Amino acid sequence: MSLPADPLVIADDVALSDSPGQTPPGPDVVVRGRRQLVFRRLRRRKGAMAALVLIVLLWVIAFVGPHIYEAITGWTYANQDFRAFLKPPSAEHWFGTTQIGSDVFAQTMRGLQKSLLIGLLVALISTGLAAIVGAFAGYLGGWTDKVLMWIVDLLLVIPSFLIIAILGREFRDAGWLVLVFLIAGFGWMITARIIRGMTLSLREREFVLAARYSGVGTVGIVFRHLIPNMSSLLIIDATIAVATAIIAESGLSYFGFGVQPPDISLGTLIAEGTRSAFTFPWLFMFAGGLLVLTTLAVSVFGDGLRDALDPNSQRAGGSK
Repeated sequence: MSLPADPLVIADDVALSDSPGQTPPGPDVVVRGRRQLVFRRLRRRKGAMAALVLIVLLWVIAFVGPHIYEAITGWTYANQDFRAFLKPPSAEHWFGTTQIGSDVFAQTMRGLQKSLLIGLLVALISTGLAAIVGAFAGYLGGWTDKVLMWIVDLLLVIPSFLIIAILGREFRDAGWLVLVFLIAGFGWMITARIIRGMTLSLREREFVLAARYSGVGTVGIVFRHLIPNMSSLLIIDATIAVATAIIAESGLSYFGFGVQPPDISLGTLIAEGTRSAFTFPWLFMFAGGLLVLTTLAVSVFGDGLRDALDPNSQRAGGSK
C-alpha cells in the first residue's frame, strides 16, 4: 500500500533513536526538532501560555505605560499634585494619590520596573554562577570539587537575609545594582549542587570523551558540551529565580534594607501603604496586587515550561 500524499508528523512523545536496529524515517516523514517539540508542548499548557502573555503585558505596562500616562495626564512618579492629597482613584489620577500628592499609578509603574529588572538580573547572575561552579566542580573533581563544594556548603549555612540586610545598609548609596549582586550571591548554591551531580553523570558520556580526545580544553568542554546539555534545568531554574528574587527584594525593601528612597520598588510602596491599608486602600492594594500577580505569573509559566522540557512529564501532553 502506498504512503499518503500528505507528510506524516512524528508525535512529540516518540523518541527517535540512532540505534542500528531502527529504520530511519522515510522521506515523507517530518521530524520535529527539540525546540519545535518544546514549543508544541508549551502551547498545550493553557495556563503557562496565559502566564506568558501576562508577563509580557506586565513588562509593556511597566516600561511603556508611564510614558502614555504622562502624555494623557501629565503626571510622573517624581511629580506632586498639591491640590490632591490622599485622593481616591479618578480620571486625573488613575490609582489615586499619596499623603504628599504623588501619583500612585506612576509610582507603582516605577516600582514594577525596578522589581522586574531586579528579578531578571538576579536570575541571570545566580543561574549563570550556579552553572559555571557546578559544571567545573563536577567535571574537574579532586581538590577543585572539594574547595568549590566547601564554599557552597559555607554559603548555605550563612543567614543570607541578615547578611544582605547588613551589607545593603552599608552600600545603600551605591544604588540598587548592589542589591542585585547581594541577592544573586546567596541564591545559586542549591542549583550548583544539582548541576554538579548532573555533570558527574555526563562527564563520562561518549560525546564528552570524544571532545576530550579531540583536544578540546576544559573550558570548551564545560561551555560547549556540558552546560548546553543541562540547559533545560537552567532555564527552569532561571524562571523560578525571577519570582524568588522579586519576593526577596520586596521583603528587604519592606523592612528598609533593599531599595532606598528616593528610588521606588514594589516593596517600598507596600511598606508605605501598609499603615493605611484599610483607611486608604489604594496606597497598598495596587502595589501588593501587582507583586502577587507578577510572582504568580512567573511561577505558573516556570511550571509549564518545566513540563514542556520534560518529555516524561504526564502533564506535558501526549500526542493527542
